[in-house]
Amino acid sequence: MKNILYTLLVTIALAGAQSCIEDEFTDSPSDQPYFSVETLDFGTVFTGEATPTRRFLIHNPHSKSLSISDIHLSGDDASCFRLNVDGISGDTFSGVDIRGKDSIFVFVAATFPEREGLGADYTAQVDVITNGVTRSLPIAAYGLNVVRLKAVTAEADMRLTAEKPYQIYDSLVVATGATLTVEAGAKLCFHDKASLIVRGTLRCEGSAEAPVSMGGDRTGNVVGDISFDIMSRQWKGVLFASTSKGNILSHTVIRNTSEGVSIAGDPEADYSSTPQLSLHNSVLTNSGDLGLLAVHSAIKAVGCEFSEAAAGLVALHGGSHTFNHCTFANNYLFTAIGGAAVQFSHLSADTKTGLDDSSGLPYAAADFSNCILYGLGSEVSHGDLTGTDVYFRRCLLRSAGKDDDNFLMCVWDEDPLYYTVRNDYIFDYRVKPDSPAIGAADATLTLPEAATDRYGMPRGAAPDLGAYVYTEPVEE
Repeated sequence: MKNILYTLLVTIALAGAQSCIEDEFTDSPSDQPYFSVETLDFGTVFTGEATPTRRFLIHNPHSKSLSISDIHLSGDDASCFRLNVDGISGDTFSGVDIRGKDSIFVFVAATFPEREGLGADYTAQVDVITNGVTRSLPIAAYGLNVVRLKAVTAEADMRLTAEKPYQIYDSLVVATGATLTVEAGAKLCFHDKASLIVRGTLRCEGSAEAPVSMGGDRTGNVVGDISFDIMSRQWKGVLFASTSKGNILSHTVIRNTSEGVSIAGDPEADYSSTPQLSLHNSVLTNSGDLGLLAVHSAIKAVGCEFSEAAAGLVALHGGSHTFNHCTFANNYLFTAIGGAAVQFSHLSADTKTGLDDSSGLPYAAADFSNCILYGLGSEVSHGDLTGTDVYFRRCLLRSAGKDDDNFLMCVWDEDPLYYTVRNDYIFDYRVKPDSPAIGAADATLTLPEAATDRYGMPRGAAPDLGAYVYTEPVEE
């Protein structure tokens, strides 16, 4: 008897609960749902391929249930978009119920056909009809036309222009003896795991007004206000083979890599007159490994920024290198930084690694002048450079050290006061008005190529330390 009574009570309770769930529907035209966004904005996306999926909520703010009689797309470009309502795909949806104080998800994706010119705006709207009233959510996107390169090898000289961005799949290879020239303003967008392999020569001819850009092919934001621009590991990176020579990166930004830029030198080559890689007013940033690795190579970097790399910014294994008016700043976001900003190996008899202990190859020689080394982690992998051919001349360092035979006229234990705010995802390595870097460089060490920074600002007679010329802040 007790069991029967218990079962009866449970049944009555469940029936009561069910009656509470099945709220009365309102048919008043004034009772309407609302959308979680004012516009569903896809931002800039590439034509000819499926976009990432965007979503929004349709929310019922009322205590009674709403019955939506119709959900569909309309507008000139409606055919480009696809709908999914609460997990079900289709073109038109009817009889969609939303309980009081509840919501449903609507997902939208698209594929845009290529139109004439560089790109075009694509618009549509999601129409939601409830109690005889139509409410519409605008959809906006800009479809950008691209040139797609899939596993392309440049066997002869090749030129990439700024007319359209390039989307690169798998690899772009420059064969031995060939030259790839990238014009000012050109954009190279690399797909997941794609790489640029240079066996010949790469010449990026960017300018202050129209830099060359190499990055991942993801557009827009990862989430909220966090842009894909600051995310590493979107493509493999740039590899210069030992046969490569005479490479120039001018006003070039390389970001979002897994392995950064690596260069294998030819130990028998003579780089005394022409470095294997010359970087001028360029930026290497957001690498999931090292930012720049050079093995028995020769690098000349002037006015460059090296920033945000998980394993360290620059690693030099042997070779002969010059860094003038460069900023080394590591504030990598996504993991603990695994190495010093500037790292040396095959530097002296004490730092040989086993890779070439008996090779007889010359040890690393490097000159850093008028540079800033300041960020998270240590600045230099070997603090004691005694007896080596590595020099830091008039550089600002975070450490509280002192000058010696290898550190000359340096500015120790000073904050350059970047505009960077790591927690707000702002990475701007220009300096604030009170920075000790302003006017602190040694003009006699400034190379001719450093006459202007990558924004085109002249350094003048009393140059600043680092890659960037201080400019008065603009009042809003």
